[in-house]
Amino acid sequence: MDTATQRYCDEIGKWCARLTREDRRVQIMEVCGTHTMSIARNGLRALLPAGLRLVSGPGCPVCVTDQAYIDRAVALAGQSPGSPIIATYGDMVRVPGRGGSLAEARAHGARVEIVYSADQAVDVARANPDDEVVFLAIGFETTAPGAALAVLRARDEKIENFSIMTAQKQLLPAMRALLAQDDVRIDGFLCPGHVSVILGWGAYDEIAEQYSRPCVVAGFDAGQILAGTAAIVRQLAEDMPRASSVYPSVSREGNERARRLLDEVFEDEDAAWRGLGVIPASGLKLRDEFAGFDAGGRFDMPAGQSGELPGCRCGDVICGRIAPPDCPLFATKCTFRSPVGPCMVSSEGACAAAYKYGRGREGADR
Repeated sequence: MDTATQRYCDEIGKWCARLTREDRRVQIMEVCGTHTMSIARNGLRALLPAGLRLVSGPGCPVCVTDQAYIDRAVALAGQSPGSPIIATYGDMVRVPGRGGSLAEARAHGARVEIVYSADQAVDVARANPDDEVVFLAIGFETTAPGAALAVLRARDEKIENFSIMTAQKQLLPAMRALLAQDDVRIDGFLCPGHVSVILGWGAYDEIAEQYSRPCVVAGFDAGQILAGTAAIVRQLAEDMPRASSVYPSVSREGNERARRLLDEVFEDEDAAWRGLGVIPASGLKLRDEFAGFDAGGRFDMPAGQSGELPGCRCGDVICGRIAPPDCPLFATKCTFRSPVGPCMVSSEGACAAAYKYGRGREGADR
């Protein structure tokens, strides 16, 4: 253990000693899937005091995407004749739906293109002018500005065969919904660096003030995560919850230009989240002036059914209700080779992190 890690662990232990007792543990939620993966990869849970527990949150874009959306995307890819080309991030391809996955649809002839940005999806549409191209726009405030720019580019370049199927989410409404849960106590939030670059760490003031919960933005290496955790437990011990950041790349104000771009192209809508149900004003839909780029208006798609596939408890995992090994399918029926839920598929999924870096219960109850 290097000197900085030891220092942070000592600090966490000191403040936790003031907070914990036999019948009370401190629970901090790492909202972001990138934090979850880094915590597992670096074995950080094993370094924490017994009275402190890190629980996973709904910060993995693929994991929070409602099952009905996945089913609609698979159905759209399999329409014939004249099925559109589906452009999607790679993590979405293997997520199972009730009618199979996009990977299975592609194996049966559907045209599914993996892209690394929304702009690349516009390139696919430009290169295939005789085909409709639908971009699966999932993600949080980090990637939503890219989808907005793609829509503006398609409009300006008159690329009429491009549309998006949006399931973009906003983080703050989800944090409020998490705090309204009766079955999970969250004492503080370790907030994601990349979303916060857009929002600014000051955006979490309302959570800290209204709910008296520390909200600390941290980067994604082990030192940043431990520094953020130390800041949270110190605020709890001193009874001074507030929003703050230990991540130098994040300002209080965030990226105003990116937020204006989102406001230009999108507006709030109620959105379904895996594990949390419908959260008011937590999603983003295209404004009326961009409705021509909404795939929902171009294609007939089934309404789909929310709720998990049989046996899957991904929704409970990403709401902090259970740890991945508590799911009866974990590492048995649900593995990397044959995933049942998106928490095992996604590179930011809590189940994928637990499966890759330790399938047992080590650290799960800490």
